[in-house]
Amino acid sequence: MLIIPAIDLKDGQCVRLKQGVMEDVTVFSENPGAMARHWLDQGARRLHLVDLNGAFAGRPKNELAIRDIVEAIGDEIPTQLGGGIRDLETIERYLDDGITYIIIGTAAVKTPGFLHDACNAFPGHIMVGLDAKEGKVAVNGWSKVTGHDVVDLAKKFEDYGVEAIIYTDIGRDGMLSGVNIEATVELARALTIPVIASGGITNLDDIKALCEIELEGIMGAITGRAIYEGALDFKSAQTLADDLSIRIRSGDTASS
Repeated sequence: MLIIPAIDLKDGQCVRLKQGVMEDVTVFSENPGAMARHWLDQGARRLHLVDLNGAFAGRPKNELAIRDIVEAIGDEIPTQLGGGIRDLETIERYLDDGITYIIIGTAAVKTPGFLHDACNAFPGHIMVGLDAKEGKVAVNGWSKVTGHDVVDLAKKFEDYGVEAIIYTDIGRDGMLSGVNIEATVELARALTIPVIASGGITNLDDIKALCEIELEGIMGAITGRAIYEGALDFKSAQTLADDLSIRIRSGDTASS
């Protein structure tokens, strides 16, 4: 179980939003590269990057900050990036810059043909971010909720060859209100590709709850506000996840 620090970028700074509202923003760092290095030094094994301006604009807006992050961590750990990625040229440029995985969100829903082409052109590098409210997929930086069912879309995209689904409950993201375990498990059980949980992680109890469903197909969990505000100690969270994963996989659940 990977605990994955999120670095959300707005105007070149590391920020967090509440429920995706661009005006409800907290700035945590003006140096994205240093922040990435901090999480690497704390034991992170993957980073989750989001170009928030890009998500709303529909085109990359924080490329300089993203390059700073890649330069700061080199190829020591994988990175996954989403936000405003709408064409194959952008994907190729980011991969050439050193990003490991590209996350396609709104474009996957609106133009599934593009996602299909991306999976064919860059096999092994494409993930889909499905952001949902009450089981329905949201697009355009969460500003519009569609009629699409999360599970149905995820199964369709799995057939295209995506590496994983990143599932965010936008009602909980940035609210420190706990993970939507039920919805995450429902999605994971419907798929054979891994699911990465996102939205609402608050404390070590949430990490325990996620580890308990790891075998359903949950490969990791993205955390943001909790680790930035100190509600969750990242190093402790990853250590706990590693310990619980070993116990659960060995069948020793009594002590966890």
